[in-house]
Amino acid sequence: MAQFIPRTAFPQQLSLPRSYYLGHHASGLSRMKTMLSSIDLIIECRDYRVPLTSRNPLFEQSLAGRERVIVYTKRDLGYQGLAVDKKREAIIKDWHKPSSTLFSNHKSKSDIHTILSLCKEHGLAHQSLTGSRILVVGMPNVGKSSLLNALRMAGVNRGKAAFTGAQPGITRKIASGVKIVDPDPEAGTEGVYLVDTPGVFVPFVPDTDSMLKLALVGSVKDTIIAPTTLADYLLFHINLKVGGSVYKEYCEETNDIVQFLEAVCRKTGRLGKGGVPDVEAAALWVIQRWRQGNLGKFVLDEVEVDGLEKKVMEEVRMSVSQARKQAKDTQRMRAKTRRAESMG
Repeated sequence: MAQFIPRTAFPQQLSLPRSYYLGHHASGLSRMKTMLSSIDLIIECRDYRVPLTSRNPLFEQSLAGRERVIVYTKRDLGYQGLAVDKKREAIIKDWHKPSSTLFSNHKSKSDIHTILSLCKEHGLAHQSLTGSRILVVGMPNVGKSSLLNALRMAGVNRGKAAFTGAQPGITRKIASGVKIVDPDPEAGTEGVYLVDTPGVFVPFVPDTDSMLKLALVGSVKDTIIAPTTLADYLLFHINLKVGGSVYKEYCEETNDIVQFLEAVCRKTGRLGKGGVPDVEAAALWVIQRWRQGNLGKFVLDEVEVDGLEKKVMEEVRMSVSQARKQAKDTQRMRAKTRRAESMG
């Protein structure tokens, strides 16, 4: 049998949408700006599997002037304790120095207590009559609400205060502060409160690869990109990052998404009338399996020493390009208006 060779490049998907910036994203960001005067600290959540792609420059621009801690969530879905994982985390920490950087699995008591301790220390250092208020921000579905609920349980032993779900858009409005640290009369503190916010997507995604990554980790609703395309992108990464052994119960190693999905259909009983494989249903199932950590745990972004610097430069170029496009659109609209007025 010939040795299996995985694909080293994924075909360009030129017809993919390049944005998911919705009305409640814009209104949520606007509301966050107005709240800054009452906020002591910002916790920005990013997805561990896409540490660069889940960075939103809108937060850098709109929420400047407040101390910030970056928390990389869902660590359990990309970390295996290998030397390469530890090296990656060291690089990511270097990106953000001197700011604090934490990695979190919200099911890990140790991880949650580390974040809670940081919040307590910050509360002691920023005492006020109304308590310390911390704003939690991030892209859609990066785990903000799950983190808040875990901190609330660990801090004041209370249940869920924020709804969570597998799809983005569960949190639509900015909530009132949720207590995670009780007031301490002896220390003279009035408690620590977290403010949950709706996820905010980037206005424009620079390339289709980034859009596919964000869709794969769940920052975009599953109806936006064809499930078979997304499953094919996942298969591409599985073959490159961990190998086909993670799906050997369905079929042998393959680069053919149809072969893979039809094998999944037969194995899991996802068949329509006449025994026809329901490949769309299989694609959605496979994607969910990976999101739960059952088809390999790996990071989609390439993490390099100068990775963040390159990302920022890319955002600057994109910003300039978008500004030029907006200026041209404005000029065209003015010219069209002048022509209409002259004809009238």
